Amino acid sequence: MKQPSILATFGLLLLLCTTAGFYPIDGYERTGIQRLLRLERTLEQEGAAKLGLPAGAMRSWKDISLTLSGRAGDSTAAFMAPTPEFQKKFDNLFRGLERSYSIAILDISDPNNPRYAARNETAGYQPGSVGKIAVLHALFQQLAAIYPDDFTKRTDLLRSKSVRAGAWGLTDEHTIPVYNPEKNTLIKRQVIASDVFTLYEWTDHMMSVSNNGAASIVWREALLMAAFGERYPELTEAEAEAWFKETPRTSITDLAIAVVNEPLRALGIGQDAWRLGSFFTRGANNFVGDKGGSIGTPAGLMQFLIQLEQGRVIDTESSLEMKRLMYMTDRRIRYAQSPALKEAAVYFKSGSLYKCDRVKNPDCGKYMGNVFNYMNSVAIVEHPDNCRYIVVLMSNVLGKNSASDHLYLASAIDRIVREQ
Repeated sequence: MKQPSILATFGLLLLLCTTAGFYPIDGYERTGIQRLLRLERTLEQEGAAKLGLPAGAMRSWKDISLTLSGRAGDSTAAFMAPTPEFQKKFDNLFRGLERSYSIAILDISDPNNPRYAARNETAGYQPGSVGKIAVLHALFQQLAAIYPDDFTKRTDLLRSKSVRAGAWGLTDEHTIPVYNPEKNTLIKRQVIASDVFTLYEWTDHMMSVSNNGAASIVWREALLMAAFGERYPELTEAEAEAWFKETPRTSITDLAIAVVNEPLRALGIGQDAWRLGSFFTRGANNFVGDKGGSIGTPAGLMQFLIQLEQGRVIDTESSLEMKRLMYMTDRRIRYAQSPALKEAAVYFKSGSLYKCDRVKNPDCGKYMGNVFNYMNSVAIVEHPDNCRYIVVLMSNVLGKNSASDHLYLASAIDRIVREQ
């Protein structure tokens, strides 16, 4: 989330993005996301090898489906009862790591005979960028409120509505890809206040490169949808600015927090299982305050992902489109970088948050916080042979970059799931 003030005896708390490149490559015509147009052109003109993508990243948007749609009527509890032999294997894998690692894993290769295992799945962690999935959910929830009976109108609005970043997009050290189709040039830079992108593109920036500014902007637009309802599609920037100026800050904060958290409660996910309490950029705090803090648990995130696969997150079409926006089509990192997943389609979000006490250790570095050092990965993995599973892995290992551990664990988890 946002960076807190710097304490005299502590280092800077940093929130760092952890993902790169989502939505199927052939999605430009459907979404208007210009980053995808560059990928399409490269694929057509220079071939797949030039893209340097793993085989699992080459699915068409039409090939993505919801694995548990046939069990949409079942509760999440029906899937989250531990399978004894499956559980035992994971107990052995995480022996000695109980305090620093939490996990929930669901094998849905056979939807009618799922296997579930977990370790410390109710332990709470700062979700970091994984929380952006809740912002994605909020956006689609508000689109459904505006157009309850027409999903095409929802995606048309995502494609046609352009909004300016303003101060909400500031500041984030992480870059976004800016592609010029006429010149066929790509630059990567930070969000600036004058940036204008469509809702689809801001959402892609939020998910694909985990840009914090984009996340605050998408959250802002979901907030405005809730405030203006059916008037939102024609809302002007001047009208929006006037609303933020004239509305009491406490009212804006209450509505902003409700927009992202009430949809989670509607899915049966408790506030101590997953919630967001603040925007992702300092610029947003010129307009809205913080409330309630942020937390995530493997159990809470697993509840969400199960219902996503069931098509129960708003509706089937919304669930499917959100899953497409989680599809990795670029360089894989951390958990998703495992060689065992090269052939698999991976729907992924990762996040990290760390804080250093440089009095204790002047050399405390990135992803190596000695006060806290959160690293979280959520993934839906789909192999070509129909091996499919959902993983939520959360850790807080002090003084160590856990990225290599997440990669190792991804390989070990994949091996266990594939064992009969």
